[in-house]
Amino acid sequence: MKILQKLSHYRFSRYFKLLFVLVDVVLLNLAIILSTLARFGSLDRLLSREERTVSLLSILIWVALLLQNDSNRSIRVEPIESILVRTIRKLLIHAALISIFVVYLNFYDISRLRLCSFYLIFFALLMVSRFVSMTLLKYIRAQGYNFKTFIIVGANESGEKIRKILAKDLTYGYKFLGFFDEKIDSELVNPNSVLGGFDEISEFVIDKKVDEMYVALHIDNIEIINKLIVICEQNMVRIKFIPDFQLYTKSSKVEVTFYENTPVLMFRTEPLEFAVNRLAKKVFDVVFSAAVILLIFPWLFPIIMLIIKIESPGPIFFKQERSGRDNRSFMCFKFRSMHVNGLAHKKQAEKGDSRITKFGAFIRKTSIDELPQFFNVLLGDMSVVGPRPHMVHLAKEYSDLISNYLVRQYAKPGITGWAQVNGFRGETKELVDMENRVEYDIWYIENWSLALDIKIVIKTIINIFKGEENAY
Repeated sequence: MKILQKLSHYRFSRYFKLLFVLVDVVLLNLAIILSTLARFGSLDRLLSREERTVSLLSILIWVALLLQNDSNRSIRVEPIESILVRTIRKLLIHAALISIFVVYLNFYDISRLRLCSFYLIFFALLMVSRFVSMTLLKYIRAQGYNFKTFIIVGANESGEKIRKILAKDLTYGYKFLGFFDEKIDSELVNPNSVLGGFDEISEFVIDKKVDEMYVALHIDNIEIINKLIVICEQNMVRIKFIPDFQLYTKSSKVEVTFYENTPVLMFRTEPLEFAVNRLAKKVFDVVFSAAVILLIFPWLFPIIMLIIKIESPGPIFFKQERSGRDNRSFMCFKFRSMHVNGLAHKKQAEKGDSRITKFGAFIRKTSIDELPQFFNVLLGDMSVVGPRPHMVHLAKEYSDLISNYLVRQYAKPGITGWAQVNGFRGETKELVDMENRVEYDIWYIENWSLALDIKIVIKTIINIFKGEENAY
């Protein structure tokens, strides 16, 4: 314990990035050695020119990936799940780049099986090292060492939120000392945790040697905030501000960019605004849609067309103008599931709707009626996954009733979506039904990833076979 006490006086986090890189390089070389032994039983193959070249490239690429965008950063409040996801992403990029080099340089002597075993071993070593380091850090901090003390100026909702976040996990290494404020919201904050008003802050900071100060005050208190900045800078206390942007938006994510030296706060992140992400989604849409059209349509289309024609007179396909990306309308295709009627473009389908044919009820329940929309995907009007498109007049109606409705139009509409796989599909009887659907659609736009699209597709397929209560 004496050793821990002595070490706790040093700020090793300053050297964490360098240590992080060195440990990973050691683990990478260890993975190379172990994978070679596992594949060949000796290290003789590592002496070849091709193996040495690939090993050197592996080290250089991994170091570059760690240094890119500060990905080896140390953030006390970052959970281990986030660290693992970031590490896996880097590992996949590394594997792709090495594979390209091996193919481009015609390194035929490089064992593909050895490379596969290398990545499996390297992945395991990385996961173990991350887990051990987090566990060790948690133990050290549980013993009362390597903590940062902090106070919060502002005994309000924002202040209480940051207190709960920092106190949630011992691994974060924060010790809360108390609130300071002239007014106390006793419903949100425990009055016993408020240590005093603004005038007592300076003396407390000096006496208790506070490490960090979090300011959760409204911008109207600019004079007090300026005084707090002076106090912190004179006493080597790091000051951090909690912006009150959630007074203006419900968004849980924001993005800060700089126009020259001016910070600009955007209420929501949009991963699909990046060209690489749009390209990835487009490739997924085209490949998946082409596969469905080539593998399913040739044998299923004739059957569906024949049954629709036999059951009721009218066209095989139902075409309807719907609202798409940027609120531009497009013609959406479906298999006709109703008798031809004058309300098809005005009224939503209801449970037990007499307009729906018997076969129409089946294809609506199984979502087979949506299959022609894969042509909409190939035409570029829709995506495989995205917010479901609504009739133009409904989009206009809901945009007047729900303030953030049109945010869902930032993305291309989808054949299936995050709202649908979470139970929000079919008729919207009450306004709250559409409000919930919009919240899910906006969450999807803010949190898009290719993995999320694949997850939604898989859940959609499961729901088709399982059956959905609201599919009618």
